[in-house]
Amino acid sequence: MVLAIDQGTTGTTVLVVDPEGRVRGRAYGEIRQFYPRPGWVEHDPQEIYRSAVALCRLAMARARVGTERVAAAGISNQRETFVVWERRTGNPVGRAIVWQCRRSASICERLRGREPEIAARTGLVVDPYFSASKLKWLLDRDRSLRRRAARGELCFGTIESWLIFRLSGGRAFVTDLTNAARTMLFNLRRCQWDSVLLRMFDVPAEMLARPVAPRGPLAEVAAGVLGPRPVPIGAAIGDQQAALFGHRATSPGQTKVTYGTGAFLLTHTGQTFVASRNRLLSTIALGLHGEPAYALEGSVFMAGAVVQWLRDGLGLLRNARESEQLARQSTSRGEPYLVPAFVGLGAPYWDSGARGALLGVTRGTSRADVVRAALDSIAYQVCDVLGAMEKDTGRRIREISADGGTAANDYLMQFQADVAGTRIRRTRQREMTAYGAALLAGMAVGLWRSADDLAGLDLRTETFTPSMTSAQRKRLLAGWYEAVSRVRSQRQAPRR
Repeated sequence: MVLAIDQGTTGTTVLVVDPEGRVRGRAYGEIRQFYPRPGWVEHDPQEIYRSAVALCRLAMARARVGTERVAAAGISNQRETFVVWERRTGNPVGRAIVWQCRRSASICERLRGREPEIAARTGLVVDPYFSASKLKWLLDRDRSLRRRAARGELCFGTIESWLIFRLSGGRAFVTDLTNAARTMLFNLRRCQWDSVLLRMFDVPAEMLARPVAPRGPLAEVAAGVLGPRPVPIGAAIGDQQAALFGHRATSPGQTKVTYGTGAFLLTHTGQTFVASRNRLLSTIALGLHGEPAYALEGSVFMAGAVVQWLRDGLGLLRNARESEQLARQSTSRGEPYLVPAFVGLGAPYWDSGARGALLGVTRGTSRADVVRAALDSIAYQVCDVLGAMEKDTGRRIREISADGGTAANDYLMQFQADVAGTRIRRTRQREMTAYGAALLAGMAVGLWRSADDLAGLDLRTETFTPSMTSAQRKRLLAGWYEAVSRVRSQRQAPRR
């Protein structure tokens, strides 16, 4: 069996996967969110580690297996979130700073003029989303931490690095390439820490982990942590790259979208580093056998979170499932438009000053119309990213693999196919990030010996095909672009 740990923003999921690719055991637990100030988001690193260990044990118990039957463990994780801890004791010096946290916005503003140089080295845009500016904020705020870091007493790592360090009993201090690439300290073309960026963000090299390929084995879970025997850690990989690999999207042009709290799109570009001209991110992906490759990525900040807002913020829904039924009751096909820029707009706008709006409301606008507009907004935002990807690659994206909790909504999947003019192939395996980590870890230890072995596993997909006319698609997208232009802090919107 393979044990897969998916440590996410709101919780930790563990799967036990057998050689036929079936999930034999599952466990999930939420983790607490801390909001010490407006725009700040933190996690408890010790809680993250404890949840991973406890849920591994629970998932193995439900699968009725012990460590003697676990060939390997794989880790996928929320990227950009990081921990700083003591090398000697393994104790964190504070809470984890989460990818959603905006505390370093002023640092990013000061670096805005250097974005072309940073993008050329990292593939990233200048934004607090990534780790480096927040690490600089932390070290600038507490000079004693900076002195200790320079002496090699402190470790900096994203969540997979923190988990591997703790699970191995402090024997392994590594970071995989997909996570290192999200720190804004890593040279994407050379696959190594970048000395120019380390000086730019004033980060001591002594606190950085050794970069390693996502496919290992990388280390061992120490004996006594999960059971009497050690367990090889066969893989560590960022959540979105794990989902891409789980869909077996390992060739140029293959594309996936994960509909979770946000929506995350990756399109594979093979061994070619594509520098985006449309404010997408260049990032590390995996090839057919788990070897490093490249992809373009676009992040939509609000997807499933929009449905949660309808339920918890406005009280329009009793549960998320009700949104599909209500959307189908809407008699309006266009207005109103909801632009859910609650924390700004992500790719391809990267406009942190934008704010949400419901536009085109009339006296006849109903509850069903608002719910329909909310679901439509998810699909429109995905279309924005798809359009940018097609411009950057010069390739029409004719099919998208979809996963994630919000992808369970049939209305959304059909509208996505219609408004994008693209087939949507939805997998019934909703936990594709954990599943992708399991496949990669299994390959690392020979449970699956080749890509052909993975191709034989049944993902059980459903396909949604476009049924909307081209004229109607263009009309709806034109209305969306106009709505976005009204909420932007910089009055411009990309056209598909």
